[in-house]
Amino acid sequence: MRVTISRKAHFNAAHRLYRKDWTFEQNDAIFGKCNNPNFHGHNYELIVSVTGEINKETGYVMDVKFLTDIIKEEVEDQFDHKNLNLDVPEFQDLNPTAENIVVVIWNKIRKKVKSDLDLEVVLYETPRNFVTYKGE
Repeated sequence: MRVTISRKAHFNAAHRLYRKDWTFEQNDAIFGKCNNPNFHGHNYELIVSVTGEINKETGYVMDVKFLTDIIKEEVEDQFDHKNLNLDVPEFQDLNPTAENIVVVIWNKIRKKVKSDLDLEVVLYETPRNFVTYKGE
């Protein structure tokens, strides 16, 4: 039996969507108000799901406490109340779109979750705009 466990989390962060190699006008045409030079912020909601076989000894797919600790260390501690463009090394040369953020988060968590478990990350940028990444 394969079962999925999930953990919700959140973080607040600022960002600016733009390409350094484009003019302000090009960036404004593509990214609109998200290209604000003074940045803007979101209250991000995150759902991390792990799917796998139930361990016969523990009854767990994965200890949710362990998943909670991973999310805190890899996401909340590193992203919460930060400017993603300026404070998070992964976005120094990567535009912090929701799509790129979810992939970065997935990669950070994937390193800490056993390879025989499937991982899915859903990131809500707003209550109506969200992205999902399950790996390549």
